[in-house]
Amino acid sequence: MIYTVTLNPAVDRELTVGEIAFDTVLRASQWQVDCGGKGFNVARMLNSLGVPSVAMGFAAGKTGELLEEKLVALGIETDFVWVEGETRTNVSIVSSESSHYVKVNEPGPTIKESDLALLKEKIVTNVKPGDWWVLAGSLPPGVAADFYGELIELIHSAGAKVFLDTSGEPLKQSCAAGPLLVKPNDEEAHELTGLPVSTTEEIAVAAEALKKLGPANVIVSLGKEGALLVNGQDTWKAASPAIVEKNPIGAGDSMVAGVVWGLSEGVELSEALRWGIACGAATAGQNGTTVGTLAQVRDLLPKVELIQL
Repeated sequence: MIYTVTLNPAVDRELTVGEIAFDTVLRASQWQVDCGGKGFNVARMLNSLGVPSVAMGFAAGKTGELLEEKLVALGIETDFVWVEGETRTNVSIVSSESSHYVKVNEPGPTIKESDLALLKEKIVTNVKPGDWWVLAGSLPPGVAADFYGELIELIHSAGAKVFLDTSGEPLKQSCAAGPLLVKPNDEEAHELTGLPVSTTEEIAVAAEALKKLGPANVIVSLGKEGALLVNGQDTWKAASPAIVEKNPIGAGDSMVAGVVWGLSEGVELSEALRWGIACGAATAGQNGTTVGTLAQVRDLLPKVELIQL
């Protein structure tokens, strides 16, 4: 089974306007409300691929209920810890006339120690050898930066595997727990290592430095340029196929879903990276926050170029 854990989920509200401007009233021509939070985005992409998963994390209030309803309506199983407060709402304003957008994320409800203990209990109850666990997104208020590391150790002790997709101090402190995979983007790799990331060679060096912090493998996301993989023996770069980009928001989460999908099917990590790039490109080519389809991914997969550096 594949589990996604989203500690700070959201309802994503997207408004489409003609051109983004400041100090004036903008009128939306379209609007859309979706399940948000990185782990839930992964679950949505897996669902689009026909792969079952269980979405876990914290939920609160009426917004949390809406989030659960939307996931269940998609056919995604949920197993939340319900907390006090209100699940956050993230608002995106997207221009229909350019590739520009503005995205504002709320902080989310404050999590108590008792909430964290309940989540750990759920993980212990569910985790089994061979499972895949995707721990993704920012930490809500009240959660220490090393909490992902605690969850990784808990999951590893049961013989399951972890893909960690977070950033900043939570990523730095949780790498020591040895997740199988981490996925910073190039700027996040620079922030954590202090190394330049202007060229492919520099990005590879930064990825190697990140690997020394503890993860078995590092994938550095490069947006529309693809991604770079370092596994300790080899370095691979997967180039994204040419698409008409409509909205890149969530494409990185779709890439994570594609990689986990590939690994769960038993393909090599470098090949799973190709699957991930195809999933990310399929989602980036969609309007709004819709994820790509299995048919689109299959069409794009042969167009993903994989190069061993």
